[in-house]
Amino acid sequence: MSDTKIRKQGRAGHITLTRPKALNALSYDMCLAVEAALDQWRNDPQVDLILLDAEGDRAFCAGGDIAEMYQTGTEGNLDYGRRFWRDEYRLNAKLAEYPKPVVSFLHGFVMGGGVGLGGHCSHRITCESTQISMPECGIGFVPDVGGSFILARAPGRLGEYLGLTAARMGPGDAIHAGFADHYIPEAEWPTLKTLLRETGDAGLVQQAALPAPDSPLAAQQPQIDALFGGEGLADVLNLLRNDTSDFAQKTLKALGRNAPLSMAVTLEMIHRLRAMSNLTIRKALELEYRVSHRIMEHGDFLEGIRAAIIDKDRSPKWRHALDKVPAVDVSRMLAPLGKQALDFRENSMKIGFIGLGNMGAPMAANLIAAGHQVTGFDVAGVTVEGAAQATSAAEAAKGADVVITMLPNGAILRSVADDIIPAMQPGAVLLDCSTVDVESARAVAAQAAGAGLGALDAPVSGGIGGASAGTLTFMVGGSDDAFAKAKPLFDIMGQKAVHCGPSGNGQAAKICNNMILGVTMIATCEAFALADKLGLSREAMFDVVSTSSGYSWSMNAYCPAPGVGPKSPADNGYVPGFAADLMLKDLRLSQQAAEAADADTPMGKAAMDLYQSFVEDEDGKGRDFSAMLPRFEKRGRG
Repeated sequence: MSDTKIRKQGRAGHITLTRPKALNALSYDMCLAVEAALDQWRNDPQVDLILLDAEGDRAFCAGGDIAEMYQTGTEGNLDYGRRFWRDEYRLNAKLAEYPKPVVSFLHGFVMGGGVGLGGHCSHRITCESTQISMPECGIGFVPDVGGSFILARAPGRLGEYLGLTAARMGPGDAIHAGFADHYIPEAEWPTLKTLLRETGDAGLVQQAALPAPDSPLAAQQPQIDALFGGEGLADVLNLLRNDTSDFAQKTLKALGRNAPLSMAVTLEMIHRLRAMSNLTIRKALELEYRVSHRIMEHGDFLEGIRAAIIDKDRSPKWRHALDKVPAVDVSRMLAPLGKQALDFRENSMKIGFIGLGNMGAPMAANLIAAGHQVTGFDVAGVTVEGAAQATSAAEAAKGADVVITMLPNGAILRSVADDIIPAMQPGAVLLDCSTVDVESARAVAAQAAGAGLGALDAPVSGGIGGASAGTLTFMVGGSDDAFAKAKPLFDIMGQKAVHCGPSGNGQAAKICNNMILGVTMIATCEAFALADKLGLSREAMFDVVSTSSGYSWSMNAYCPAPGVGPKSPADNGYVPGFAADLMLKDLRLSQQAAEAADADTPMGKAAMDLYQSFVEDEDGKGRDFSAMLPRFEKRGRG
């Protein structure tokens, strides 16, 4: 069951967190669902604003769901947490920068991840029950999800105080500190939501708002500014120890419970961000991610979760004593990450890629360049820079969200499928980009479905050049759900992906397309050879045909005559962009399918026979399929 309720109502897109028993703690799936909705509504003319709220009486969102991070982190898998944070931080930035009004209704507990979700919206509404805080230092982490951005812009030294102590803010404090905008009693919310949905007018929020309640923090601001004005953690501790007020002693006790390294890093983060003249939420998130990336391995995060959530002994064993946090450890946490820096790219997937030949290798490289995690396997030992190398196809498939295959024929596809399907995780998608027979594609899809997997047959058009440039066309067969999951990958590897229907239809489309291509290339080559013998120049021939009824892709984009039209393999000695051997394979597949379907395809068969002679009996093997032209040049009618 989904933990978010996402729908369009009137002029609004409405997102409701529906996990009240867990205080609406934000899971990875919830994070991705919210982002997908925002992406869908960004350019929807029927959606004027977004409403963001939550079920239950106790919390809007009490933080991120960190139990899975603890489990994976203690197992040595640091990638899960890093991936979660990358995607969550991208969502935080997206909310802050969203082009339409986003109205968040912040009731009850709003902590950590809840601040990231509701605290960067354009219209942030509090009520009587609102309790906002950034409690991360208590579990060995630092204020993140863009919280450091708000803390750095808070009045005076409130950012340092709130970040280090995890003090809770009621509605008046939250508005004073910059974590919220408006105060509207919760009893008025249903009426306001109805009006917002009906009108799409976010200006109604301001009209409904009441004066903010008093802020105790504002009253204490001078004392907080004095006590938290130190440069480092040791300075703050000294100021607190030398102040005998109840407030100072209570604050000192609160700091004594938190992770020393986390507090020292938090202070440094806030100071760096406050000093920036052009501070943006992206800069804050990038700095936060430097810590997130390292926190499990070099910080106190796992120990903090253990003590607070897992064992609940409330006795964490921090790495450092309160007064003994080396400056070098703080600097190490905040050092730039280089290629691993947060870059706000769209959702990263874990991809297994099997078959890294002339087509597969550049396709995999494009996925890596887009930020996806690729593990490759090729029987010839081919590797791709940036991809992890597996020792078997099954190893490459293990744990992947999508497994892509690019293989020579249907028999090999079936064999590989036997190896990888048992290794794939439920819900993953097997995306076969090979060109194979329809029967094999459908058999593998049925086998995948039986194992709880999605399956797509998605042969490509565009050749090696298209694979390198990311301009392939994919002809795709399979379910709607599997196609939707793979669509972001198609957008990286190609310029177009056509969903042709159920499994096998992608191969059917490719076979029909390439039968046309084989036939038209032969006709184009025959026509040039005839033009030569009739004394018509090739340039004149191209100029006429390319703008007349003889127009075709074979003529206009892939002209087989050297020096005529756009550059093509003909201009490079017919070094293959698409080999004649592969055209013969595709034409054989077309005739195999035609026989099975009882379809009369005389031109397709004639093209197959000609390419068979060209490849097997003449000099066509290893040459481009357009090298039919010099073949016809040499031949007479007999």
